[in-house]
Amino acid sequence: MTDLGAKADLRAVFLDVGGTLLREARPRHGLYAAAARKRGLFVDDERMRQLMRDAHAALPRELDGAFRYSDGWFEAFIRVIFRDRLGLSEADVAAVTEELFALFERGSTFRVYPGARALLDACRAHGLKVGAISNWSARLDRVLDAVGLGAAFDVVLCSARERLEKPDPAIFRAALARAGVAGAAALHAGNHPEEDGYGARRAGLAAVLVDHDDRLAGAAAAGGFPRVRGLPELGDLILSRLP
Repeated sequence: MTDLGAKADLRAVFLDVGGTLLREARPRHGLYAAAARKRGLFVDDERMRQLMRDAHAALPRELDGAFRYSDGWFEAFIRVIFRDRLGLSEADVAAVTEELFALFERGSTFRVYPGARALLDACRAHGLKVGAISNWSARLDRVLDAVGLGAAFDVVLCSARERLEKPDPAIFRAALARAGVAGAAALHAGNHPEEDGYGARRAGLAAVLVDHDDRLAGAAAAGGFPRVRGLPELGDLILSRLP
């Protein structure tokens, strides 16, 4: 399925998670900053945002065998910020790490975008395989369960477990293999033009950009990607393409 211009034999729908199905109830840098302030480090949210950007840029994708967003990688990420940059003790860093790991498994940390459940239910009701493909930690399955969406997915691929990241076409091909469908019969939807748009297209899937914040019009036009402004619209688009 190379485009969405005509009805086609669509057999599988894959979805990005962060920024597409879910958002954080409070921005991640705000949660990290709150953990710092709890321990007497007076760090505002914007400074923490920059510290996190710097740490992410400084760490390699694989660190002592730990792939990006695995627990080992995140332990190093937190250590760089809280110990190396903010001067927290090793014991306190260990406590912060445990606290943040637990926080990012809780359903209350996330908000489900409107229409997510209806979209997933409609896809399954029409016999489509449903998958998640996300650059995320191995906690992704538990997060989806915590927000009540886990049972809707036939396959869940997260980068930390696959040791592959979007936009690498290999992670999309792995999803196709597990769902038992060809790229020409699959669609991927997400909010990142490169990771979700071009990455999926290079693997032979149709791609749709989900633009909750109405900021992707230029990228969609430049790449020739269909763009929807939310999950209800995505559901309508998918169902309109079914024979």
